[in-house]
Amino acid sequence: MFGSAVGGAAGLLGKVQLGPLGSLPEVPFVLKALYDAGIIEPSDPSTALKVGTTLLRWGASPATGVAVGAIKHPERPMLIDELGELSYAQVHERTNALANALREEGIGEGDGIAIMCRNHRGFVEATLAAAKLGATALYMNTAFAAPQLKGVVEREQPVALVYDQEFAGLLAEAGDELKRYVAWREDGEGEPEKEAADGVPGEAEESGEQEAGGEDDPSERQVAEAESRAEDDHPLEALIESGSTDDLAPPGENPRFVILTSGTTGTPKGAQRSAPSSLGPLAALFSIIPLKAGQSTVIAAPLFHSWGFAHFTLATALESTIRLRRRFDPEATLELLASSEAAALVVVPVMMQRILDLPRDVLDGYELADLEVTAASGSALPGELATKWMDTFGENLYNLYGSTEVAWATIATPEDLRAAPGTSGRAPRGTVVKIVDPDDQELPSGETGRIFVGNEMAFEGYTGGGNKGDLEGLLSSGDVGHMDDEDRLFIDGRDNEMIVSGGENVFPREIEDLLSDHDSVKEVAVIGVSDEKFGQRLKAFVVLRDGASLDADEAKQHVKSNLSNFKVPREVEFIDELPRNATGKVLKRELD
Repeated sequence: MFGSAVGGAAGLLGKVQLGPLGSLPEVPFVLKALYDAGIIEPSDPSTALKVGTTLLRWGASPATGVAVGAIKHPERPMLIDELGELSYAQVHERTNALANALREEGIGEGDGIAIMCRNHRGFVEATLAAAKLGATALYMNTAFAAPQLKGVVEREQPVALVYDQEFAGLLAEAGDELKRYVAWREDGEGEPEKEAADGVPGEAEESGEQEAGGEDDPSERQVAEAESRAEDDHPLEALIESGSTDDLAPPGENPRFVILTSGTTGTPKGAQRSAPSSLGPLAALFSIIPLKAGQSTVIAAPLFHSWGFAHFTLATALESTIRLRRRFDPEATLELLASSEAAALVVVPVMMQRILDLPRDVLDGYELADLEVTAASGSALPGELATKWMDTFGENLYNLYGSTEVAWATIATPEDLRAAPGTSGRAPRGTVVKIVDPDDQELPSGETGRIFVGNEMAFEGYTGGGNKGDLEGLLSSGDVGHMDDEDRLFIDGRDNEMIVSGGENVFPREIEDLLSDHDSVKEVAVIGVSDEKFGQRLKAFVVLRDGASLDADEAKQHVKSNLSNFKVPREVEFIDELPRNATGKVLKRELD
């Protein structure tokens, strides 16, 4: 009876919520993590009261970070981009002004604001203004084609669009009735610089012009009209200059953010989530990834992607300085890291590869002694790439595995990546990861099955309806994998990528990782193609390193020497580059 009473009391205490600090049992952990990260620091009573009041009123909204930063460190730079520097006080006042101006334009709580911007202040300020209004921010992928953008707008029904002028042609058919605001105009010296989208190789060049050939693409006349209209659309800066800088009252509900899935396996979906109900998820990340308050963070990953967006919100919570460049360039990123003495770099793995592909003398020319965290996510991180990065830049690499829907699932530390290259790491506090068989029974270590994840950051469902596979409150990540004896997760492939060849189940990831380890191979993708005899056969697409040589038989022999015969590709095709999306994920549907 006594045990039951104690258990009942503990259960009641677990349900007691202390605002943004979360449930009562979590408070010590949250406070310690926030203190260790430098978010909680000694301050005078007046400042502490203002900060506490703001936190209670706004909760875990991104608006909280900028408001608290403006109270504690008003002159500290919050954002530095190609237009210059903005302090926390300036960003707070500018986003107040933008939110109030948008409200005067008839945009309010619950309305959708589509944002199609590269990495610059316009993205940040539009996001913070939406949060202060209680509006829903819809992040448009800068690498999508015109028909995809049109479809997203028709499905999501935003009332306003904030965009960069270079995308006017792509957005020609995306809702004529939308209120439109231009966040970034070109300087009038010609067309925008034509380079791969966000610096990721394999992307179509983005110049505001639409490629020919798609029957649903806007006509030349529509593109010309859209680009002409962009000259007349309201500049975002004009709205900021016209709005009141008065503080807004918190909205009735937490702001929502819709991040589009990458579309690697079909039409992009809108994954909606609210700001977290507590600071617990932030504390869990800070307890593993040693980000500290007041540091300088270079966010190279696209802000419209969940990984770039997550670090924007983390940086505001840490009152850090965010450094942005509109387009990724490998050497320019090194230069920015070195000149700013940045402590953190946020990337997707293909960006790491492009940096390491620079000539040795270029790499040696930049001193990155201050770099404490390289945070990578967005696509698979090969073990060889992780090891090479740490050999070059030190033990600072943290790899997060997750998805747009489940947020994060596991985090690999430098120690994990040294001990088990290729691992995705362990689940952080507050996150549950299970590996299950086709009958939804949990599997022991070493056995491959579907991955299910649960945490406070999971999305709320697709905006067009539907959800991910559900297992007792856990969501499917869409991948299959296995755990080792140290509870480290390894991803074996997508759950819809399993290839059945001659009755044997094969996941491409194992073969891809093996071939990627070959000295002559830069990157590789393996798919299944139809075969009359075996049902499916394996085909490998291989990109060689500059100056390297390898033939198909040598590639096959490399696999045969390390894996079972049924895992040896029957075809090997050498190509110049793999097709990728803006976050570096390989678009296997474009390979055949």
